[in-house]
Amino acid sequence: MSKFGGSRNNKSVPGISSGSLSDIVFMLLFFFMVTTQMRETENKVIVKLPVASEAAKLERKDLSANINIGSPTRQYQAMYGTDARIQLNDSFKTIDDIRDFIASERDAMSEADRSLMTVNLRVDEDVRMGIVSDVKQELRRCSALKIMYASRKPGGDK
Repeated sequence: MSKFGGSRNNKSVPGISSGSLSDIVFMLLFFFMVTTQMRETENKVIVKLPVASEAAKLERKDLSANINIGSPTRQYQAMYGTDARIQLNDSFKTIDDIRDFIASERDAMSEADRSLMTVNLRVDEDVRMGIVSDVKQELRRCSALKIMYASRKPGGDK
């Protein structure tokens, strides 16, 4: 008989140590907290996007300037009313402010990317076309000629 022989059937698998599990969970939590981008602007207007039969996705969102047009949200209706308003970044603006907005967006870009800038119009489906035409005329005056209308797919909830 051998000293180390014994029966091999009596061996059991040791349990998995959960001592470092909390470290791993906190590491993942910290990673996602650092890498997640929060929304840059607050929506102050209600925008229900119109349905489009043909749509193309915006290639580079970092080269776009967003203009929202719609009626103010409930918390701003007492101050601004229910008529359609223009939102540039985080504040309500007029058509005269669009030129300064486009200039500041272009200045934030590199020289090579300025010609690739696209203005993304997020317009509520119930807004009258007059304010949209005025915005487009002002964009034409400041040479922002690439315009994209945001829309939703047929059957989409957004």
